[in-house]
Amino acid sequence: DELGTISSLPDPHADHLDLVLKTIDVEAIRAKKFRVLLDSNRGAGSILGRRLLEALGCQVQILGETPDGKFEHTPEPTAQNLVSVCKQVTDAGAVVGFCQDPDADRLAVIDETGNYIGEELTLALCLKQALPSKPGVVVTNCATSSVSSAVAEELGCRAKQSAVGEANVCDLMIAEQAVFGGEGNGGPIDPAVGYVRDSFVGMARILDLLASTGEPLSKVVAALPKFAMHKDKIDLDTSKLPALIEAIKSAMTDAEASMPDGLKLEWADRWLLVRGSNTEPIVRLIAEAPTLEDAQAICQQGIELSKSL
Repeated sequence: DELGTISSLPDPHADHLDLVLKTIDVEAIRAKKFRVLLDSNRGAGSILGRRLLEALGCQVQILGETPDGKFEHTPEPTAQNLVSVCKQVTDAGAVVGFCQDPDADRLAVIDETGNYIGEELTLALCLKQALPSKPGVVVTNCATSSVSSAVAEELGCRAKQSAVGEANVCDLMIAEQAVFGGEGNGGPIDPAVGYVRDSFVGMARILDLLASTGEPLSKVVAALPKFAMHKDKIDLDTSKLPALIEAIKSAMTDAEASMPDGLKLEWADRWLLVRGSNTEPIVRLIAEAPTLEDAQAICQQGIELSKSL
């Protein structure tokens, strides 16, 4: 029998920090001396979060800095869970508020006015910064906002879609030799750093974008393509999902249909995704359109069709 060896890593964050810093213009960000609020919510991201932001010359205020898992608010970084954080961004005079989930692979963003930008635009903002200097294929999952693919196409890049799930995104990124990717839940993936969703990549790229444009985040976001997303669900045994998919396809023949993960129907300016849950007897509906009312109406069509099953 061979005995194993024990090794120690004195600084477990250093290598990852170096990889992230190599992807951005560190000196340009330092010159801005940005004031940044980071909400780590007592999760895993606070230690490296502080090191990254301080390495970029930011004046940093951190909420929930002790990584003990005793969350100060419901951990999902949604608008309703971050109401108090939005106010603290403006109280702090920060140019941006960054909000991590507990394991720090997702990033929601708040602008300098205290407006919750959310998770869906995190990837789009990263693409706006990353793609001009490194064009190529971009991969998102099929439930990600069209804002990201629209930004990629505006910058002369091809956008590809995978099934939902980080592993599926990464597999397609590798197959397509993609230059960037991610999921619309606030999870940017930069192959130069690693094939994993990464809130630190998101923070660094967005600060680089603010430094290079010289514009407030609210103005940068206002210039992005506009879409509204609505999510709904149907209490339906997933064994009936094939029948529901056929019913929806038959009723919406004017759309282009594909099956990346369930059913996706796409029109010129809107889409509908119908997919079964892996953990519950429900079917999830996600729609995106120019207005919230349009997106809700598309989902409602699917709900009405399910009533006949």
